[in-house]
Amino acid sequence: MSSSISLNLKKISWLSSRIVSGNIIHCGFRRPVAIGGDRNTLVGTRGFASVKRVSPHADLLSYVRASLDKLEGPSHHWLNRDTENKQLFKDKGTYVVLVGDLLNGDPSCFFEKLKLLQQRSPGVCFMGIHFSDQARITDDRTALAELIVKEYLTFPVLLSEKEFPKSSGEEVRYFVFRDFKNPLIYQDKDLDIASVAKALDSLSQDTEKSKSVKLFTNTWSKQADAIKEPHFSSFLQDLFLYFPGCISADEAGDCLFLSDSNHHRIIISTSTGEILDSIGCFPGFEDGEFESAKMLRPAATLYDEEDDCLYIVDSENHAIRRANIKTRVLETVYPKVIKKSVGLWSWVMEKIGFEKDEETTVGADAKSEESDAPSLMFPWHILKRDDDSLVVINKSFSKLWIINLASGEIEEVVEGFQGIMEIYGELITEKLSLLKHLPSTRLQQQTKAITSCKEQPSAALLSSFSEFGDDIVMTDTAGQRVLKLNRESGACSSIQFSNIGILGLPYWLSIPLERVFNLASGVQEAHISHIHQLRLLPGKTSIRLSIQIPQCTELVEPLQESCIWRQARGSITEVSNAGSAVEPSEKVGVSQQWYDELDNLAKEIVNPELAEEDEEEQEEDISEISEDDGRIHIDCSVNTSPGTSELIVYAALHLRLAKNEETEGASQEELARRIADVLNPARNMTTMDEDLFVKVLLKSKREVRDIVFLKPVHVRIKFDTLDHPKADNSRDIILTDSSAQIDVSL
Repeated sequence: MSSSISLNLKKISWLSSRIVSGNIIHCGFRRPVAIGGDRNTLVGTRGFASVKRVSPHADLLSYVRASLDKLEGPSHHWLNRDTENKQLFKDKGTYVVLVGDLLNGDPSCFFEKLKLLQQRSPGVCFMGIHFSDQARITDDRTALAELIVKEYLTFPVLLSEKEFPKSSGEEVRYFVFRDFKNPLIYQDKDLDIASVAKALDSLSQDTEKSKSVKLFTNTWSKQADAIKEPHFSSFLQDLFLYFPGCISADEAGDCLFLSDSNHHRIIISTSTGEILDSIGCFPGFEDGEFESAKMLRPAATLYDEEDDCLYIVDSENHAIRRANIKTRVLETVYPKVIKKSVGLWSWVMEKIGFEKDEETTVGADAKSEESDAPSLMFPWHILKRDDDSLVVINKSFSKLWIINLASGEIEEVVEGFQGIMEIYGELITEKLSLLKHLPSTRLQQQTKAITSCKEQPSAALLSSFSEFGDDIVMTDTAGQRVLKLNRESGACSSIQFSNIGILGLPYWLSIPLERVFNLASGVQEAHISHIHQLRLLPGKTSIRLSIQIPQCTELVEPLQESCIWRQARGSITEVSNAGSAVEPSEKVGVSQQWYDELDNLAKEIVNPELAEEDEEEQEEDISEISEDDGRIHIDCSVNTSPGTSELIVYAALHLRLAKNEETEGASQEELARRIADVLNPARNMTTMDEDLFVKVLLKSKREVRDIVFLKPVHVRIKFDTLDHPKADNSRDIILTDSSAQIDVSL
């Protein structure tokens, strides 16, 4: 079997040497690819002869097909395959596979092309295959893990030990096929994405096909299905920072604007690390207040002191956003967004994934489909010119766009690194000159972690540092932290963030309306920490969750109410501010709130002094999350009625390893494995995932005990409430007050 595979792979090498971008050379004649009605036929643009598609790749496709149902085999390892994704197990379907050495050259370039095709064709299966050997397999596995995080790859990557001969100097090729038959092969060099898109349309049997060149010639097209995130790196998601890609500063206002890119948010803090605010709540594309606005992997930011606003590069949405710091509202600068009024039902249907969003449309898309207007493609860096325009550059420095802020349109496009440096080199070099203050070892480490510009590696750091007085603040994507370096002394320290509770409950723990439909589609909820059953009489029930945090860990700061989410289902009603000494207020509807406001208004008119006293009492009534005897206590209160019901409690605990005698003598690897053990129950990591997680943490060269990570708490309390007891007069009912303490061990 292996000799057969080797023979066929040599045939691949021979055939690939005769394949150029989007074209196949056959019998000495060059014929463009054009799929006709017969899917097994290639049709030339001249003459009437048709050529049968030559396919010596059956063994390679069989190898890929056989690996789909196993995460790990004798010669393959899936690095980020979601076992819950049934789509990859289909024998029938259209596939696009990136094949070759994915760690060589400029990965950003060919990954961007594949991600564009993936955004355009959500019904197609995408994957990457990296060929390694036994000597490099361990190092390649770690390097690919870092690459998945850095490039935000949501398609699975297969690490194979099968030999794949190189040819024609090309190391990466795109295989496009349907039902694991008759692949089309495209070389990466000068790949024409539009031709691949047309081939996918021809191969696809979907009843509703997306417009071919629309995504690539206009701007941004909102995905109708759920936002996908990298599966392999999901355990890194529980670190406090998850690929902090870029940072900017407002020295006058003592503010840092940190792009926590893979958490899809911007964190606003002081220079000492006290968190003041955050922008973004969930991956997606939506304008609005900071708590409801959505971005998809924000990158560079630029603070405009005159307008007190922050310009944000929304990388995976191919957009530029503007955050008004005073009004706390996020809006889209580019592409221009046209608002349309829609009905409530359409909004609900769109939120749960049954309809496309008709409320927000891209201005360029409203034009003709054949429009050749330039558009942003995975922008990353941003600078401000003297005039009213922005300079936007992609990660690999292969393309630059000038955006007019007044019109919201692209004025100019510059392609190629040399062209960019010839026109805007002075602007770029001026900022990069600050890097001369960094120690050479630190500069090399940062450049290696983020570089995507082969012509000038340091240019990749353009948006990852900012001047702040005598210091330089810089993101460390390998260590998932922010560094502060003094330019005079060269001293380096890590910023310790505080007031973390202001960030609230992370989006991957809560269940907003957008995720209800996705959960029904197979996306699993967070790991359940504890399930408890209660059988009681109707009435008011006070519940105290007593949570024991994992051994060898400590809370970074006390748990805040903003990091807790409660939901009552069935025959119970949740009561807010539970556990306080005074009767808590029940969560009521809008109508009841309106009547309560009228009562309060009447009270103010009759006796203003009494009204002020009531307000003071209400401020004192707010309950606190208590912490004693080494446990965290969360109080809940519900009103119960006969029937079955359930109370769901989510909480986010920010922990780190305790600095005590037990951890003092442990090695950095042992400490990293302890963090993996704490996160493993919630993430259900495989042994390979855990090993990768440890290696990624160790490569950061930072003190593992300083790493802040999130431990989710997910408790479900099921109620079986009996019928109301009857009073002596047989007419009235009796309500019974009860209480329960539930011990939860993490």
